Amino acid sequence: MLTSDSEIGGYRVALPMLDIHTVGAGGGSLVWVDSGGILRVGPQSATATPGPACYGRGGENPTTTDADLLMGYLNPDLFGDGAFTLDVEASRKAVEEKVARPLGLSVPEAVEGIYRVVNATMAEAVNAVSVKRGFDPREFTLVVAGGAGPIHAVPIAQELGISRIIVPRESSVFCAVGTLLTDLKHLYARTFVSDTDALDLRRVSQVYREMRDEAITTLRSENVAPDAIELIFTADIRYVGQFDEIEVPLEFDGDLTPAALKQLLADFEDKHESLNGYSMPGESTELINVRLTALGRTTKPSLAEDPSAGQDPSAALKGTRDAIFSGSRIQVDVYDGLLLHRDNRIAGPAIIEQPTTTVVLIEGYGLTVDAQGTYVIEPVN
Repeated sequence: MLTSDSEIGGYRVALPMLDIHTVGAGGGSLVWVDSGGILRVGPQSATATPGPACYGRGGENPTTTDADLLMGYLNPDLFGDGAFTLDVEASRKAVEEKVARPLGLSVPEAVEGIYRVVNATMAEAVNAVSVKRGFDPREFTLVVAGGAGPIHAVPIAQELGISRIIVPRESSVFCAVGTLLTDLKHLYARTFVSDTDALDLRRVSQVYREMRDEAITTLRSENVAPDAIELIFTADIRYVGQFDEIEVPLEFDGDLTPAALKQLLADFEDKHESLNGYSMPGESTELINVRLTALGRTTKPSLAEDPSAGQDPSAALKGTRDAIFSGSRIQVDVYDGLLLHRDNRIAGPAIIEQPTTTVVLIEGYGLTVDAQGTYVIEPVN
């Protein structure tokens, strides 16, 4: 989703960009107690160096990763495919000195509190891009990316009433894979202010053609074949006197015709009604910007499907581990995610671990492996 009205570092930015909402609640986010005795997570970060206390690189402040380790969710010997061993005692010392002691809590109480605060922070971020924009999160599926995301995903979905969670098998490189597979995209825009009833169709057509020619030249320089180029023309329209315009699709084939302009304005009325709950047929409108989105379609690899391995996941069972679930430290089954196959099913509480990703499955939820190896998590009756 794109926006042309965003904020970076407290400054308004009126440029087209991905509408991304971020919060400081990642694995390296620092855990601290503020002057009022309130537990906080982020936005400060331990960064890669020294990193979380458990990395053993000199970090003395606890992070989300330290809390996840002390919750029992992370395997200290498998982190990063065994690239290095996590220092459990360093995490315990950091949490005790910086969180538990100032708050008068035990270390287990402190780490569970950290886990809840992280989950609440992430849930609020999802709320900000859903409920606050008129979307009901219960109608959507939560797709989880990152190495630490699947550790926190189920409680977040539970908080928001989301009934399905999808964790890609390699969620730790989900964004990188997406970048490699995505189509090429270039955005073009020109300011062209005019009342639509006095619009010079010849001039505006020329502007569109100039953007079209520039887009095609750029995509061809990127080795995009002519039949893989898609051009999407739009225009920003608003009622005269309004401050906000609406981007509306436009039929354009070299010349903007009166019929295409009429359809553009009709589509504007419909979209205004959909977005704002009303429209004003007959009121004067004006064109503000002309836009072009140029796509270069890339070849996508085919996804292989695994044969069914049945529901029984016992072949992937590694053993058990002490971990905190629902306020108690209990023994839970631990599965090797790389040995799970299509149709395998696991009931929580359980932990599924891979070299770069860990999935925490709480009680009342079940996990199923789909045809591509993706984990699908849903409540169980």
